[in-house]
Amino acid sequence: MVLFFHYCARGFSNCFLVGSEFDEPSATSTSENQKREALIIDPTQIDEAIVTFIESNHYQLKAALLTHDHTNHSYGLRSLMRIYENVEIYAANPVIQGFKTNMLRDGDIFTAAGFKIEAIATPGHSADSMIYRINHALFTGDALTAGLIGSTASSYAAMREVSVIQRKLFSLPGNYLVFPSHGPPSTLETERRFNAGIAIYEQNAHRAVHNTFNLDLLE
Repeated sequence: MVLFFHYCARGFSNCFLVGSEFDEPSATSTSENQKREALIIDPTQIDEAIVTFIESNHYQLKAALLTHDHTNHSYGLRSLMRIYENVEIYAANPVIQGFKTNMLRDGDIFTAAGFKIEAIATPGHSADSMIYRINHALFTGDALTAGLIGSTASSYAAMREVSVIQRKLFSLPGNYLVFPSHGPPSTLETERRFNAGIAIYEQNAHRAVHNTFNLDLLE
């Protein structure tokens, strides 16, 4: 698996291209006629750097995976679909940027660009937040970033997000590389041990329970 990371100024967000490696060259093959397949995750901004990487490495772009339908992560989809034909779109939403998607549900396993992919629903930051597991890499969108969790609109959403991360991600056996849609990459073991966003949430939740208990004693 080959991973190309592209930083997008729009939304200060990350876009990822995941591609297959070249086959071993034969006596009659050249790099030009060895086509590789690739997929893109969160096509925030389709610019010259992304197109050059795809074309110079002779990739056939097969799929676009959306972690959630916020503009900072889907804005470039229209440009992408104008440049490349027959790209399958995968997301939790049935339509994004006017394009019909292959709608995913939690736990769905599918194949795109030759990769086996698992979709892991992580509602909280948004109702449609989806994490993609490809080999030993987790593309976590805004749900889980290095040292933090995704912002939420309510304490209930925060509780749901933390619960899902702990139950579905932290319980995965072994270690994984974590590639969020904002900020630097991390590892799953690092986030299990040191994620400050989850630690702060747990401290606040414990404090709220303690305060409620004290109020009960006063009644």
